[in-house]
Amino acid sequence: MEKNGLLALIDSLSVEEKIGQLVQLTGDFFANGTETTVTGPIKKLGLHEEYNIYHTGSILNITSADEIIKIQDKYLKNSSHKIPLLFMADIIYGFRTIFPIPLAQACSWNFPLIEEAASVSAKECYEEGVHVTFAPMVDIVRDPRWGRVMESPGEDLLIAELYAQSVVEGLQGSSEQTTIPEDKIAGCVKHFAAYGAPVAGREYNAVDMSEHMLREVYLPSYLAAVKAKVKLVMTAFNTLNGIPSTGNEWLNTKILRDEFGFAGVLISDYAAVEELITHGYANGAQEAAQLALKATVDIDMKTSVFANELAAAVQSNEQMMTLLNEAVYRIVNLKNELGLFEDPYRGLKNKSAGSSSILSKEHKETALRLTEESIVLLKNDGILPIEKDKKAAIIGPYHDETSTLGMWAIKGDVKDTITLKEGIDKISKNDHNQFCRGSHLLEKGSTKSLGKFEEQIPNELSSQDELIAEAVKVAENADVVILALGESIYQSGEGGSRTDLTLPRPQQELFEAISVLEKPLITIIYSGRPLILTDVEKHSNALIQAWFPGTMGGEALANILYGVTNPSGKLSMSFPRSMGQIPVFYSELSTGRPDLAENGYYRFASRYIDESNKPLYPFGYGISYTNFKYKNLSLNKKQMNKHDELVVTVEVENIGNYDGEEIVQLYLRDHFGSTARPVKILKDFKKVSIEKGETTTISFTIVEEQLKIYRSDLSYASEIGQFDVFIGSSSEDLPLKATFELVGE
Repeated sequence: MEKNGLLALIDSLSVEEKIGQLVQLTGDFFANGTETTVTGPIKKLGLHEEYNIYHTGSILNITSADEIIKIQDKYLKNSSHKIPLLFMADIIYGFRTIFPIPLAQACSWNFPLIEEAASVSAKECYEEGVHVTFAPMVDIVRDPRWGRVMESPGEDLLIAELYAQSVVEGLQGSSEQTTIPEDKIAGCVKHFAAYGAPVAGREYNAVDMSEHMLREVYLPSYLAAVKAKVKLVMTAFNTLNGIPSTGNEWLNTKILRDEFGFAGVLISDYAAVEELITHGYANGAQEAAQLALKATVDIDMKTSVFANELAAAVQSNEQMMTLLNEAVYRIVNLKNELGLFEDPYRGLKNKSAGSSSILSKEHKETALRLTEESIVLLKNDGILPIEKDKKAAIIGPYHDETSTLGMWAIKGDVKDTITLKEGIDKISKNDHNQFCRGSHLLEKGSTKSLGKFEEQIPNELSSQDELIAEAVKVAENADVVILALGESIYQSGEGGSRTDLTLPRPQQELFEAISVLEKPLITIIYSGRPLILTDVEKHSNALIQAWFPGTMGGEALANILYGVTNPSGKLSMSFPRSMGQIPVFYSELSTGRPDLAENGYYRFASRYIDESNKPLYPFGYGISYTNFKYKNLSLNKKQMNKHDELVVTVEVENIGNYDGEEIVQLYLRDHFGSTARPVKILKDFKKVSIEKGETTTISFTIVEEQLKIYRSDLSYASEIGQFDVFIGSSSEDLPLKATFELVGE
């Protein structure tokens, strides 16, 4: 439909019908007859009984094709203007084919593969009739206490920008296209803004930061999604410098709409419009409705505020009526870009024809590749890869656990999961391997804090002592021990903030009992965040960070354990040594009294007296079964102006015994600036395959855009001066350094 047709359609709507387009409900409003609807969900939500549900614009978290057809049928039969419903869902990292959690995906540093994974998710959603997914989540996170870090690409803004672009284009198709093609769906970047920086890492807590920090570190990933033409943006739950994001006119209008140029749909997070009242920012529902609409929020997710209050708010108020019309236009335009006016049952023809790509061989192969590249080898004393004739004891709560999809895989089915045991059995074919649980997953009585998810934790039939005794017996008869440990999926994710990031106590007891046997010990960690692994690292011969790896996790891990795949992942987030270090991240600002090696134990430096400043494992770290040597760094010039390109070349030699992939990382340090600069910041990288004994030359190009900063007056520009270039394998291992100067015209 052309724009004039959309405007004519909007003109034909009553105020109540326009407001309905801004309302998002759940499918239970349409599941039964009128009487049930009135006395059930409508009353529970607090909607006025005169609200006509057939004015509603969108539906939340209905993901079954049959249900979508049924609800769309019923809606269109009862709707005056036949504007199709939008169906939206939380498909964050896979529909039925579940990929590793986003924090893990970012460890692959393989953004074309991440785009391919998002494309798989889009295709599976499309075939079940879902139109919009609430992804990507691109909040920068530097505090692993926060549970939703699992959905984030981590601590670095370049990685987050590339992740944002890749997922948006994987979900929606090329940013050059206005309409969304078949097999694609609309993406929704979230959570705008700075949701990943709550005080104390506590879920939903306030965010308090300077505008300079906001612009330089936290906003670029959202902007990257907007540049990729993401169709929707979701507001954050938090206050930002005292103003709730959902009612923040400066943030949503001045920054998002005016500066970023975002013309799409802005949707609140779940109940966030109503929570303007709870924040103490709105004095009642009427004011909450006005504040959200003034902040250009287009869709009120799962509250009655817009439905009940907007009609009164727009009466005799020309500005509010204009805002309402603009919001309706953005919503119906999205429906138009999805082709819903031509086909309200978009994507469902394959379903009716009986064909489906869901969990196809091709989709699982994509998941396997991404999982293998997302797993990070943290330590290896030469114990890996395992020889297939070695007798292995595979022990721990995750040795044969299907619940490794992560908390936010709402359509994932654990029955589809390949467990660690299944993966090892497939590849090892060693009848002498033994498997046992070894310990409880969580301490008895600790599950109460998981709330409604407590019932998902399995009842333990054996005592902890019995499980450990069995594990010790099994381990004593093995050549090598593999411990599969970690946090529960319900300890991470939304509402999963934690103050103790060590392993659950029962698993610590198991680890202690096995480590004293002095058997060769490989420890695998399943988690949705960096955990405190200081003691685990000390007593393990090899350490693997598996994250929550998704459907193909067991096969990917087995391939790495037995050398079918050489690990190549690098951390997207630093691992702290202790809770007291948090937050710890690589790109901290320079201080007036830095902790330098030559200072020794000089007291008056920026340091702890009882702990190192350095993380246990830094951002960008990860090893493989081979070794790489960096050499011969060169710059094609020592000075550049803002119109120049400076070419950096480096040689990387594979000096080990295996072919492998290395992620060659380039960091810059600005010597002087009108604001204090980070000690180093990632500006580019290359992921390269190098055969054993071979040397490859890698080139990077530095342009002025990479040198720009937010200055003291918040203008965005480069500043003349000297810059250090560092090249290496992680943010800490940077053996090569050169210096160049940015000069004036």
